[in-house]
Amino acid sequence: MSIENNSYRASRIAINLEQIDHELARLARLCQLPLLQRGVIERVLHGDATVCGSDNRIGFAKLRDLLMLHFAVRQKAAQELGQPEAAAIESYVVARLGKSFPELAADWPPV
Repeated sequence: MSIENNSYRASRIAINLEQIDHELARLARLCQLPLLQRGVIERVLHGDATVCGSDNRIGFAKLRDLLMLHFAVRQKAAQELGQPEAAAIESYVVARLGKSFPELAADWPPV
């Protein structure tokens, strides 16, 4: 695989993850869910809606499905690009989302 092709793939994966994660952030905001706090993602994956600050079953179900999609795309990235490159892409996307949605790491409701 050429470097140019690898760069294109990395770029596409980053864009896909960013779009998925942006929607995750929007749904987390609707559900009043501090998505970036330690342990919250695991609780969402296990279907624990009590981690939400509001009762939004449809939003929580969509959020959980998107979170699983995020991990599927992340796994594919690791297979195609290698673990270090996939981790770098994920860190980049999470850092950008943290700047755009700082409340995702904060306690709910925001003070």
